[in-house]
Amino acid sequence: MENNKSFLWPEGILIALLALCGVFSLAFMMLLRPNPSEAQSRQSINVKDVTANVGTQQRIEKLKAAMLTSWQQQAQTKGLSYAIPSRFQGAIVKAAKLTKEEKVIALTFDDGPWPQTTEQVLDILKSNNIKGTFFVVGQNLKNYPELGKQIVAQGHVIANHTWHHWYHFFNSQAAAFEIDRTTDLIYQVTGAKTNLFRPPGGILHNGLAAYAKGKKYTVVMWSADSTDYKLPSVPKLINNVIKDSKPGGIVLMHDGGGNRSRTVQALPEIISNFRKQGYRFVTIPELLEMEDADQKLIANKNKK
Repeated sequence: MENNKSFLWPEGILIALLALCGVFSLAFMMLLRPNPSEAQSRQSINVKDVTANVGTQQRIEKLKAAMLTSWQQQAQTKGLSYAIPSRFQGAIVKAAKLTKEEKVIALTFDDGPWPQTTEQVLDILKSNNIKGTFFVVGQNLKNYPELGKQIVAQGHVIANHTWHHWYHFFNSQAAAFEIDRTTDLIYQVTGAKTNLFRPPGGILHNGLAAYAKGKKYTVVMWSADSTDYKLPSVPKLINNVIKDSKPGGIVLMHDGGGNRSRTVQALPEIISNFRKQGYRFVTIPELLEMEDADQKLIANKNKK
């Protein structure tokens, strides 16, 4: 019997150990296997994570698209150069000679940028879907660079009106300072490379125009003068513009250099009056392109 007990006892221990291992294995499997509520919860969390990731990705894509648009706009603006036909480079222009008698007019504004007034003029042009040409004074652009940026950002043409707006005689070195420094600042502030110049006071024989012509600028004068710098009444200012305007004409007004509130008051009426006469508005480069196209057409007809 002793022999039998000694044999059965180890066997019982072995069975007990096997049973114990089975219990532990079952418990371990139960721990690894989540219950239905836990699985559902984890699935919900995973869905939320995926949704969040998708939302984040969409935001990233929108940001990338916005950045790309911004870069494209900057690329279009940076290095912007106004196309001027070669026949007008180094020439003086007072108006365009259009054979078709198409009713177009160019509105130009001098002596800015100027606090309040320039922005008011820009707002009026924007509300009427009109592009103008702004001849800026260098020191004013230095003082109010954001206004210069607005001019270009809104699609208007920016041009050179010297650094100081002085009237006296300039030797070539002084003329270079007045014109080159202003052109350089226009580019630094707005990214636009201008090749249009207007001498202060329309003076053509004090060294400035000669220097500009030598550098292939188009020297832009005017055919209709508002004389707003003399501060006429608003009706008089309007009449000054309208009475001398013809198709292909260039209108002189001022957005800077002094109190231009009357110009601001008159501008909507001037625009309305022109439109009633069937005019549309163009920039100086557009006006010169139109004359160039007309002249080429005439030249081709003459060849036949």
